Amino acid sequence: MTQTYPQKAAAGSPVHAHWSAVFSIALSVVSLVTAELLPISLLTPIATDLGISEGMAGQAVSATSIMGMIASLFIAAACRRVDRRLVLMGFTLISIASNVMVAAAPDYTVLLIGRLLLGISLGGFWSMAAAVSMRLVHKSLIPKALSVIFGGVSVAMAVATPLGTWLGDVAGWRGVFLVTAALGIITLVWQYSVFPSMKPAGQTRLSTLFGLLKRPQIRLAMAGMVGVFGGHFAFFTYLRPLLENVAHFSVSGVSAILLGFGIANILGTAASGMMLRRSLKGTLLFMPLILALMAAVLVRFGESQPVTAILVTLWGFVFGAVPVAWTTWLTYAVPDETESGGGLQVASIQLAITAGATLGGLLLDAHGTLGTVTGSGIILLLAAGLIGFMRCKS
Repeated sequence: MTQTYPQKAAAGSPVHAHWSAVFSIALSVVSLVTAELLPISLLTPIATDLGISEGMAGQAVSATSIMGMIASLFIAAACRRVDRRLVLMGFTLISIASNVMVAAAPDYTVLLIGRLLLGISLGGFWSMAAAVSMRLVHKSLIPKALSVIFGGVSVAMAVATPLGTWLGDVAGWRGVFLVTAALGIITLVWQYSVFPSMKPAGQTRLSTLFGLLKRPQIRLAMAGMVGVFGGHFAFFTYLRPLLENVAHFSVSGVSAILLGFGIANILGTAASGMMLRRSLKGTLLFMPLILALMAAVLVRFGESQPVTAILVTLWGFVFGAVPVAWTTWLTYAVPDETESGGGLQVASIQLAITAGATLGGLLLDAHGTLGTVTGSGIILLLAAGLIGFMRCKS
């Protein structure tokens, strides 16, 4: 599906919008994020089959995240002379190989190698997502294209855990990874059919990436981004203890609320384009403020099941707009070095996830579940303060 703009396109914007390519990227996101999250729902069978502890099996997720952070910083420079069509298809191919290797893993070492390959694919893909979006659609449609792409994240987060658990019972944990590999093959064929040639727009080097950090507004924005994502993951990582120990939901109730969170997240991502058309700066600023306010209400009324259920669902909706807003900001802030900026963004988010989860765990041990929620709210408020000093074009 291609949309044509007869008017002269903005510099760097295509005259034709390649929506089929955008949707193929979204499917790739579903495949990648599903593969990233699958070990969470398959820890017990993986550990039992390979003769390891569940804690060791859980490190498969950490290994992917760490490799993703490293890859995001170096991929753009390493692939600076390669057609972006081939680069993205290469990441899809690596993810397929990763899932096949994990499915066939005879021991823990091979499993970890497969998961490290997935980290390369994830980090490289996300570092280029914004830059590729700029090559596929007109500048005015970048927020819409990004909402489609990040919709894949929301879909994967909503379905990966319950679907992985169900398929694991039906086909075994190895069969689940083979199904994910098959989805990757479908994605690769689609990308081969619809991706236009995208010659490198610049000669990105490591010096370019670190040069971006010399720009005061970039440093400020990255600090704000770490705060928003860190505050969210300090809350989200320990959401289940909040639901079970404070609001006293049953296991089925927890599952229902988590599903509601995922569906609301999808809707929030879908609505993000409309929010961003109104104001990019407003979206970046008010999302963490709203989340911080909800954290405060949860601290006060967290024992109420209706209040908690509503706020957790609303949290999913509000946060759905956050990744799209920050990636849209990136396309406006560094249009000349979007790939290097994308690498910094991915590394910052991965750092935020690790820091938020770690801090949340420390607060949980020291002050209980509500201490984690309080810490999350404070971090989000501080992030909003940093964002308030940022300069945005809209």
